[in-house]
Parts: sequence; structure tokens; C-alpha cells
Amino acid sequence: MSEAFEQYERQYCELSANLSKKCTSVHLLDGELKKQKLSEIKVGIDEAESMIRKMDLEARSLQPNIKAVLLAKLREYKSDLNNLKSEVKQIISKNLNASARDELLESGMADTLTVSADQRTRLMASTERLNKSSDRIREGRRTMLETEELGVSLLQDLHQQRQSLLHADHTLHGVDDNLGRARKIMTNMSRRMNKNKCVIGSIITVLVVTIALILYFKLSK
Repeated sequence: MSEAFEQYERQYCELSANLSKKCTSVHLLDGELKKQKLSEIKVGIDEAESMIRKMDLEARSLQPNIKAVLLAKLREYKSDLNNLKSEVKQIISKNLNASARDELLESGMADTLTVSADQRTRLMASTERLNKSSDRIREGRRTMLETEELGVSLLQDLHQQRQSLLHADHTLHGVDDNLGRARKIMTNMSRRMNKNKCVIGSIITVLVVTIALILYFKLSK
């Protein structure tokens, strides 16, 4: 797995957890403090988007089997970031309508109870989201380890096949050399046989001529 991707991933997870805490705590603030906290959250979201882009570029530069796993994890992080953006939009929208909402509340106690219930709900949602993110990270790491083990096994098999092919190539070279030597021997034997045929033919011709001469002289007497 890419060390750069792991570094970006750790930074994003820390940033996402920090943003979730800020979204939960922003409800306790008012006025300028709340605006300042919202501004910090926006900056954090921009940084998170930058981390997502870096992880995306790093994942796409890796091998296809590893890239597929990392891009799947990246989709989960993008979904998590979109949920944070939606939550921030809701906070901003509620902040803009805070004065109108306060006028509709019948008492200060009702407002306190509503905010407290809303804070508990958001805190539980944030905790649940962090737990899901942790589970996805653990599952992604497990899948990555399995993929790496499979890759190592495939490389070992390919190495063994390469060694077998090299051995077969050496064997074929040896057979080819033997065939070459056998071809030369056969050629030499063929030449010797042709030479022997010529010699035998010459001897037979001489014998025939000699016999013919002997018969001729005998018959002429």
C-alpha cells in the first residue's frame, strides 16, 4: 500500500473527527464565537477536500488491483465529507433563522430542552459516523492485506513459471545443437556412401573390361 495514501488517510480521519466535534460543539456558542467556529469548520472542510483530491491522485497512480481497493475506500470518505457539508449547511441555515425561531418559542426552558435534545442527537450521530468510519478503515486495511498477499503469491507463481520457461529454452537449445550435430554426421555418411559407390562402380567397370579382354583374346586364338 502507498505510504503517501496512508499519510493522507490518517490526516483526513483526524480532520474528519475534529470537524464532527466542532459541528457538535458549535450549537453551544452564540454570536461572534459561533461565527468564528463556523469559519474554522469551513476551512477544515476545504482542507478535507484537498486531502480527498490528494488521495484520489495517489490511488490512481498505483497498480490496478490496489487502485480498485483504494478508490472504494475513497468513495466512503467522499460520502462522509458530503454528510459533514450537509450538516454544516443545516447549522448555517438554523443560525440564520435563530432569531425567528426564538420568537416562536414560548419559554426559555423549552428552548434549552430543544437545544439539549438536538445536541444529544447530533453527538450520537457523530459518534455513530466515527464508528462507521473506523469500521470502514479496518475493513479496507484487511482487504488491502489480502490483496497484497494475493499479489505476492501471483509474483511467486510468475517467477516459477519464468524459471520453467528458461529451463525449457535451455533444453530446446541443447536439442537443437544435438540435431545439428546429427545432421552433420548424416551428411558426412551420405558423402562417404556416395564415394564408396563411385569406387565400387569403378572396380566393377575395370573387372568387366578385364574379363571382356580375357575372353576376347581366348576366343581370337
